[in-house]
Amino acid sequence: MLRALFGPTASGKSEAGLVLAETFGAEIVSVDSMLVYRGMDVGTAKPSAEERRRVPHHLLDLAEPSERFTVARFQEEGRVVLRRVERPLLVGGSGLYARAVVDDLAFPPEDPAVRAALESEADDLGVEELFHRLAETDPVAAARIEPGNVRRIIRALEVSAITGAPFSSFAAAWDRYDPGRVRAAGIRIDRETLGSRIGARVLAMLDAGWVDEVRALVARGLGSWLTSSKAIGYAELARYLDGRLGLDEAVEQTVKRTKELARRQLAWFRRDPRIRWFDAGAGGALEVVDEVRAFLEPV
Repeated sequence: MLRALFGPTASGKSEAGLVLAETFGAEIVSVDSMLVYRGMDVGTAKPSAEERRRVPHHLLDLAEPSERFTVARFQEEGRVVLRRVERPLLVGGSGLYARAVVDDLAFPPEDPAVRAALESEADDLGVEELFHRLAETDPVAAARIEPGNVRRIIRALEVSAITGAPFSSFAAAWDRYDPGRVRAAGIRIDRETLGSRIGARVLAMLDAGWVDEVRALVARGLGSWLTSSKAIGYAELARYLDGRLGLDEAVEQTVKRTKELARRQLAWFRRDPRIRWFDAGAGGALEVVDEVRAFLEPV
C-alpha cells in the first residue's frame, strides 16, 4: 500500500514530508503539476539540492516549461518510479496527479488537429453551440461541465471524435476510491492562517531570487508562454518585467491566485474518503508531523 501526505500549497507538507521520509527510510515521489518543469525552482518551492541529498526525490524536472506535459505522461513516468522505489512516500498538492499514480484511471488520447478544429469552431460559432452539441451526444458529460468552460467542452468533444466513445465513459473510475491502494494523511489549515502563510511565502520567494529566475526564463524566449500559462506568479512577474504590472501589483495578484489555488486543492482532496485530515496552525504541517507519522507508520 502506498503512503501519502497531501495538502494545499504553503501548508508545510514538503518540510513534513522530508521528516517522514527520513523516519521511514522512504524516498519522496512528488505529485505536483509544476515541479515537473525544469528551470522553475524558486517560484514552485522545488526541493533544494540539500534536501534532495537528504532524501531522494522523484518526478521532478521532467520537461521544459514550454513543453506540453500531460497527466497521462505523468502517470506513465510515475508508475515506472513506483515499480522501482522500494519505499515511496507520495507528497504533493495536485489531486489529479496524485490520483493518476494511485488509482487505475484511464486518460483518453489527444489529437492536436482535432482540438485546433474545435477551437476554431468555438471562435466562429461560440461556445454555446459546442456545449449544445455535447449535451446532445453526451448528456452525462454535459451535466458535469459548466456551459461556459470552453476548455473542458472542447476536450470532451475531442475525446469523442478520436475514440468514438462518449467522454463520460472514461470517467467511471473517478468515483471509485479503493481503500487498499493508499494510506493518506492530509494537512488542513484554516483559511486566514493559510492565507498569511501564502503571503509570507511569496515574499520569501522574492527574497530568494524569484524575479531573477523569471528574467532568465524570459531571456530564453519563454516570456509569451509564461504570460499565457497557469504558472502562478511566473505570469505576474513576467508582466512586471515587461512593464505591464508594478511589483506590488504582481505580488498582490500572485497571492490572490495562490489562495484560490489552495481552495481548489482542498476541494479536490476532500472528495477522497481515504484521506485522514490533520489540522495544523501557523507552524504548518510540522506541528502535527508526529501525529501524521503515527498514522502513516509502516506496518
